[in-house]
Amino acid sequence: MSEVRVLVRRLDPQRDADLPLPARMSALAAGADLSAALSEPLTLQPGARAAVPTGLQVAIPPGYEGQVRPRSGLAMKHGVTVLNAPGTIDADYRGEVRVLLVNLGQEPVTLRRGDRIAQLVVAPVVAAVFVAADDLDATARGSGGFGSTGSAGLESTQSDAVPSARAHTAQSPGACGGDT
Repeated sequence: MSEVRVLVRRLDPQRDADLPLPARMSALAAGADLSAALSEPLTLQPGARAAVPTGLQVAIPPGYEGQVRPRSGLAMKHGVTVLNAPGTIDADYRGEVRVLLVNLGQEPVTLRRGDRIAQLVVAPVVAAVFVAADDLDATARGSGGFGSTGSAGLESTQSDAVPSARAHTAQSPGACGGDT
């Protein structure tokens, strides 16, 4: 596994000295855990969301991005996940890293200072250059969108399952994206 150096700054070194810097919890872990820098417990009611502070700024190197991803244990045990997963930290962002969490579970969940709330994965990126074109090459998939490549074994067809979405797509080409 290759390594990349990421500079981390605590926004308030005295207040947050008790919180760890992002850290991988095993030698081959892809993500480094991010901890909540809460001054008091935060209860997320079912369906509620909050931008949870980490008390950290990071300097992601050019050519990389930080991906803020859910922690599987928090999602499995409590239904709490990262709402915009993966959240992206661009290489030129220098604000506080906050984690947008949502409680998709059935019960309120209380987060406390130091709780591990997400993972930060640093990954290389390619700078895409978008070029206008009159035509695109044909593919076997064509314009098949949501669910078009994974419907084997389902009793209903895509058109039966989401008639309004299919009608909307037919009326507004490009309005709905593919299933990425």
